[in-house]
Amino acid sequence: MEKGRDADVVVVGAGGAGVAAAIDAHDAGARVIIVDSHRQPGGATAISGGGCCMVGTAFQREKGIEDSPDLAFSDWVHFGQGSADEVWARFYIEHSAHDLYEWLTAMGVVWDSFNHQEGNTVPRWHHPVGNGKAIFEAMHAAAVARGIDSWHMNTEAVALLTDDQRVTGVRVRDKQTSQERDLRAGAVVMASGGFMSNVEMVYQYRPDLRPHRILGGSHVEATGRGHRLVSDAGGILTHMGDVWMYAYATPDYRDSEGERGLVVRGLPDYVWVNAQGRRFHNESLSGGASATPAVLAQDPAYCWAIIDQTGRDTVEISDPYYRDGLIKHWDRIDDLFQKSPHIKESDTLRGLAGETGVPGAVLEETITRYNAYIDEGLQRDPDFGRPLQGRKKVEQAPFYALQFFPLSRKSFGGVKTDLRCQVLDTHFQPMEGLFGAGELAGMAGGHINGKAGLEGTMLGPALFSGRVAGAWAANAAGFGPGFVGTPLR
Repeated sequence: MEKGRDADVVVVGAGGAGVAAAIDAHDAGARVIIVDSHRQPGGATAISGGGCCMVGTAFQREKGIEDSPDLAFSDWVHFGQGSADEVWARFYIEHSAHDLYEWLTAMGVVWDSFNHQEGNTVPRWHHPVGNGKAIFEAMHAAAVARGIDSWHMNTEAVALLTDDQRVTGVRVRDKQTSQERDLRAGAVVMASGGFMSNVEMVYQYRPDLRPHRILGGSHVEATGRGHRLVSDAGGILTHMGDVWMYAYATPDYRDSEGERGLVVRGLPDYVWVNAQGRRFHNESLSGGASATPAVLAQDPAYCWAIIDQTGRDTVEISDPYYRDGLIKHWDRIDDLFQKSPHIKESDTLRGLAGETGVPGAVLEETITRYNAYIDEGLQRDPDFGRPLQGRKKVEQAPFYALQFFPLSRKSFGGVKTDLRCQVLDTHFQPMEGLFGAGELAGMAGGHINGKAGLEGTMLGPALFSGRVAGAWAANAAGFGPGFVGTPLR
């Protein structure tokens, strides 16, 4: 390590992108320090569903799925509504099989299933056993096994250090003692996450959303501080109004501010109704490009997810308080159902309507109509085209209604970078010594997805861009050839 440095590479952020950066920087020979404002590592990766959109993998071939970079690129660009960074998209797609799928598999990640998500010609959404937590645990274990041992948790980055227009380190503050110190380095990787838990910042870039109640739903430290640090140092932010929101989230009753939301999964048979008690959407299309606009179009902009006892038995709350990997904390889920003012219960649909304020006769007619379609053996419901094969009726008391609001989950815009993940300044020139990866950089490059993303194009590119940033940061500090990888042609 060069004299005067505390490390060769300082990585700000101990989530998936940051740890990926640390691993590749270390593998190039660099001494790495990791800084994170949270008490424990993991970031948004550890609380995610873990799905990654990857192309041409061995898992696809084993399942008889034929895919190609050209086909995936076509789907990607179309779904991005003309706003995706096509160069970064192609770069990721071509490297996703060898440099993400195989890289994670070698660390012990096990892939158990596909989902054919909206916008994909073929299934590409690879799901890992244990969700995102398992991916992060495998990466963290790999980092520790390599000897990466300088983890500064509960430590906030407060400024980037510069010398003659080159970034030379980070000023950090211990959140417990408030003491500050400078960490000097040959290069800095910013992987501090997005801003989706800062609802006011979401409104700042999307003033059209201000009339509606939007819940914050990313990692608790995803507040946009890293964006401010990079911007203050001269980096450019791009596509900041392109935010990805989930429609299936209910307010967290434990949050005294009423701002955080909980993502609710595991309910394949729910029926969504608006405040008037009517269905308004094909519930099988639950993505941010389809379901969220449908909910925002309601007056008011929320809906009730109606389930019966069978749905109650399969519900999943995607938050570390309610689950630990594959293990659900049912006592806490029970508390949520009993204590949340946004979850109602009744032995009858008419009673449930009274609890929610929905017109009773309308709700009964809505559910009766939907159940009748299943009784008739229809392949799709004639109202909204929902596939009905394998669907169950909503009929087993007690009945529940979960109030869903749009939840800000992922930043599709962010710090603009080149293909080396080097941060670009306001003249679109690379900033020496500064690299950006993960959700801080809109998952990769600044706006790899555009206005909408195929599911799995968030976590996958975030991890991959971490690898690229770490390798090139090490190179900038004097170690290794930069990111090489093995593209799939």
